Order: sequence, then structure tokens, then C-alpha cells
Amino acid sequence: MKTLVIQPNLVEQVRDAILEEIASGAMPAGERIIQEQIAQSLGVSRQPVQQALALLRNQGVLQDAPGRGLLVAPLDPDFVRQMYDIRAVIEGLAARRAAELGAARAAKEGPPLIAAGRKAVEAGAVAKMIDADMRLHAFIYALSGNPLIAPALETHLTHTQRVMGAVLNQDEKPRDIWDEHEAMLKAIAAGDGDLAESLVRNHLMHAAGFMVARLGGKTPDLPPITRGKS
Repeated sequence: MKTLVIQPNLVEQVRDAILEEIASGAMPAGERIIQEQIAQSLGVSRQPVQQALALLRNQGVLQDAPGRGLLVAPLDPDFVRQMYDIRAVIEGLAARRAAELGAARAAKEGPPLIAAGRKAVEAGAVAKMIDADMRLHAFIYALSGNPLIAPALETHLTHTQRVMGAVLNQDEKPRDIWDEHEAMLKAIAAGDGDLAESLVRNHLMHAAGFMVARLGGKTPDLPPITRGKS
């Protein structure tokens, strides 16, 4: 881990750094968390580490270890599917509102996000692929004009990062989802709320099937993405 510069949001930085280690596989499920090692590797005191670990425990990424302390929680495929069910509903709404309120901004600011995602896939950089995906979805939330959407999805996105990391690290050639992302943004930029909502919901449910299959060690057998209106 890299040394962090102390800032007002230090606890969030520490949390993100720990989550990145878990998503990358450097901290696998069942590994015991040692606060002192994390604090030393990040160049911070134990206090922000304790607070960051408490956040991750409350979100279910960590769990109590036998005796005392914390360990990385296992991934539950049923929970993953349920999480994507919720994301599909809320993010479908976000996409519809984004098309109604943020079409011009989507057309202007969306293409660089798509380009960054494609570049990350081409480089095979797992951390960058996850970051690019999170940025794209966060952009849609912002376009929706609804400030309740991002907080409602915060815990789900934390688990999404971990699931994506687990799956991406299994595959020699990661699945490229950026055609789907581009279609979503084009629908938003066109002001087509029906299509935008349909594509986002389809994208997330397709992702759920893929992730759950891969977590179970199976080859996904998924229908093609629906490009038109539902």
C-alpha cells in the first residue's frame, strides 16, 4: 500500500485503501486484519484505521474473528444477486432521471469516461477497471439530480467493488462491459428515459448472472444484452 497524505477525509482514504487490497485479492476471504500492519503500511496512526475498519465491518466486508479482532468476510453468491436486484431498481430510476435532466451533460462528459474504461480493459489493470466502472455509475447518479441515490447505494457499491475484483482476478481476459456502458450513456444523452432505464437494468441483471456464476466456479450461460426498449 502507498503512504497517504493526511487530509480531512483520511478515514475514507484508509477505508478505500483497505477495500482496494481486499478487491485485488491481496487480503482474501478469511484473512485476519492486523491494525498495526495496516497503519504502518499506510503511514497513519491506528485511530483512522480503527474507524475505517469499523465502517467496513458495518457494511459486511469484514466480520468478527473467533476470539477477537476482524477478518475478511466470505463472499455470498445469494447476497451478491440480491444486491444487484436492488441496484437494478435504483439505478434504473437514476438513468431515467438522468435522461430527463442531464442529457446535454451526458453527451459532453460521458465519452471521456467510456474512453478511460476501454483503456483500463485494454491494459488489464483490475484496479483501474473497477475505478472506471464506479466513476461511470456515479456519473449517472449525479446526472439524475437526486441526491439520495448515491448514499442509498454506497454499501452496495462497496460490495460491488469487492465482487468485481474477485471475478476480474480469476479471468485471464476480463469481460469488456464498455459497449453496454456506451449504449447506456447514449440513451441518456438522447433524452430517452425508457431506453436508458431498460439498458441499465438489463446491464446490472446481466452482470449479476455473470458474477454469481463466476463466484460459483461456473462458466456463465447468459442471454445477449437487450439493446432495444423493454
